[in-house]
Amino acid sequence: MLDVLGLGPEDERVYRALLGRPHSTAVLLADLLVLPQAPVDKALARLLDWGLVARSADDQYTAAPPAMALGALISQRRDGLRMAEQALVTLAEEHRAAMTGNSISELIEVVTGVDAIRHRFLQVQQAARTQVRSFITAPFVALPPDENTAEPMALGRGVLFRAVLDRAVLAEPGIVQDAIQSLRNGVLLRVADRLPMKLVLADADLGLVPLAVTPAGEPGAVLLHRSGLLDALDALFETVWRTAHPLELSDTGDAAEPTVACAPQGPTDVDRQILALLLAGLTDLTAATRLGLSPRTLHRRLRHLMDMAGVRTRMQLGAHAVRNGWAEPL
Repeated sequence: MLDVLGLGPEDERVYRALLGRPHSTAVLLADLLVLPQAPVDKALARLLDWGLVARSADDQYTAAPPAMALGALISQRRDGLRMAEQALVTLAEEHRAAMTGNSISELIEVVTGVDAIRHRFLQVQQAARTQVRSFITAPFVALPPDENTAEPMALGRGVLFRAVLDRAVLAEPGIVQDAIQSLRNGVLLRVADRLPMKLVLADADLGLVPLAVTPAGEPGAVLLHRSGLLDALDALFETVWRTAHPLELSDTGDAAEPTVACAPQGPTDVDRQILALLLAGLTDLTAATRLGLSPRTLHRRLRHLMDMAGVRTRMQLGAHAVRNGWAEPL
């Protein structure tokens, strides 16, 4: 559990043992953990260096309080990650500058084979800092959606996921259950009657486009770096996204099903009530409680209204609502 802080399994075992048995000697710890003396001595030396244990004059060890000692390690890791993120931005800019004017072969990488495509697919998502956008079509050649291990990790970093599903995909085995889980995790899903291709975009920096099977029988794909072609795919995604139908999660008792909303021409009565309450100064939680909605549902409705209005912020949505009479009078 503490390996993310740099502790090895034996370091953690020794530290946990000391939490329950303060003022223990290395010999006692070795007996308690049924370990040879040498690895216990090494673990204690590392824990001393990290400030996780203290040693008395008579060679007895005591664990430092976790909130203090581990909290300091966590803070150091956070500071290190922030510095790494700053370095990433700098390196990315240097890379973009270096790529300017490069040959086509350096902007487009051809990837061949299922394993190579799967590896690049996961890497593209791992490289994302703000958002991942994708077109999902069948068949799934390299990686089914339920095996996409990079998605939950990126969501945990705060990366926004938006995906458009080809309507035919909804008939694939297990895709509905996967869509339910994705919606619950905060992924924004929409459905289009037909998509032109498979596609995954990481920010505005990388794009992966699967190709047809090669003459040798292997699937292929192209990895695109920032270029005019990638800008065109960016615009294509946004165009399809605006016209696709939102896939939403409707709760029916203990069951939950994804439903495709055939986007209305204007806000619903509930939407108008939400806007009126928020314009009146109520908080999201208060407005949701008054209308009998969950905060998640209210936020989904607001995102849908912003898409419908073609705006990016709530302030712009409020102005649009006032101009167009969207708010229900209180």
